[in-house]
Amino acid sequence: MDRRALLGGAATALTGAVAEAQGLNSRVRRVGLIGCGWYGKCDLLRLIQVAPVEVVSLCDVDSKMLSEAGQIVAGRQKSGRTPRLYSDYRKMLAEKDLDIVLIATPDHWHALPMIAAVEAGADVYVQKPISVDIAEGQAMLAAARKHGRVVQVGTQRRSTPHLIEARNDIVKSGKLGQIHHVEIYCYYHMRARENPMDATPPANLDYEMWTGPAPMRPYNSLVHPRRWRAFTEYGNGIVGDMCIHMLDMVRWTLDLGWPTRVTSSGGILVDPGSKANISDTQIATFDFDKLPIVWTHRSWGEAPDKKYPWGATLYGDKGTLKMSVMSYDFTPVSGPGAIHKDVTYEFEQYPEDRTEQDLERHVAPAIRGHMRDFLKAIDARSRPVADIEQGHISTTSCILANHSMKLGRSLTWDAERQRVVDDSEANKLLLRPYRKPWIHPARRG
Repeated sequence: MDRRALLGGAATALTGAVAEAQGLNSRVRRVGLIGCGWYGKCDLLRLIQVAPVEVVSLCDVDSKMLSEAGQIVAGRQKSGRTPRLYSDYRKMLAEKDLDIVLIATPDHWHALPMIAAVEAGADVYVQKPISVDIAEGQAMLAAARKHGRVVQVGTQRRSTPHLIEARNDIVKSGKLGQIHHVEIYCYYHMRARENPMDATPPANLDYEMWTGPAPMRPYNSLVHPRRWRAFTEYGNGIVGDMCIHMLDMVRWTLDLGWPTRVTSSGGILVDPGSKANISDTQIATFDFDKLPIVWTHRSWGEAPDKKYPWGATLYGDKGTLKMSVMSYDFTPVSGPGAIHKDVTYEFEQYPEDRTEQDLERHVAPAIRGHMRDFLKAIDARSRPVADIEQGHISTTSCILANHSMKLGRSLTWDAERQRVVDDSEANKLLLRPYRKPWIHPARRG
């Protein structure tokens, strides 16, 4: 073999070794987004920041929102290309040319697109909660496993830098000692108080498709955009929106699986005048063997600790840890050693975060971290930190809290059988009817 051939072969081998070491992150992945509203763009633009991707497809039933998203993406991605625009996710996925699909629709539209995406061969990032009923979540988990796809759920507290530090340096190091009680809570005044008149949907919105499998309600300004969480037809209220984050964060921090029993009470106790039909006050207890985790939300009054209006407090026999999206505080039972840490914004690395419209700046580093973890799992064909199974556990727990409140009794959960123990009435609530012609994934042949 001559010297040139020898060097050429060595160079080829070196290139191959480098490519193997870098993994699939070295190639450009083709990405599609279903749901181009506020958080869909937040997720997608963070992915563009951390990976060599080409956004080739966008889908939304609001033509104005879809067109605006196309312009934003063209201005942010390296190629400068405007993605293809779709009003029906089924047509987008029928192309079968996407490596990654992001789903950031209202909650009632998570299950069907996620299952269709994995069937089309894509790995998926789906927003929380994964489903509006428990049977949807079971079908989503089964589909991900059947088709061997990586599915990351948008419970990004698991990838929040200062919360990872709190988990490792405070909890895992033993500074709290034995933890016997946890409180999780939200005191934001986030429940809609308006009572707008029903109206004709705007021309840019396909309201029939927007409603999809959910019960049909008259359109009004609370429904779209962004305030659909006011209605149980589309989601699971403040428990499904805010409790899931804190419950999932605590489960991850303490390595907890399924609760064995869920008990909840509350309702619309303070503000019955709004069209909103979700609770304004609710308490739920999630029992994990000998550890109760107690959730409270009030969309009225003041927070007991104004520094922690939404967060978790872990009580140990050696100290107390408060955790939120903005900071954490550790306080020992006695003596010095208190620790405080604030969120890290990463503005120097990502200056566009300062000017991006509607971005939750405090959570941008968490989304980036969550996307990196997602990509790493795709490379390794492994389970991401917020794998679909973890999302199913946290989502189901919150749905059970709402069922407990509705039925007025505690619910004992059999995680192996995925059923409520000895409660036929509660088990009927595991699957809610779909509006025709949509077919519930648990009832597909």
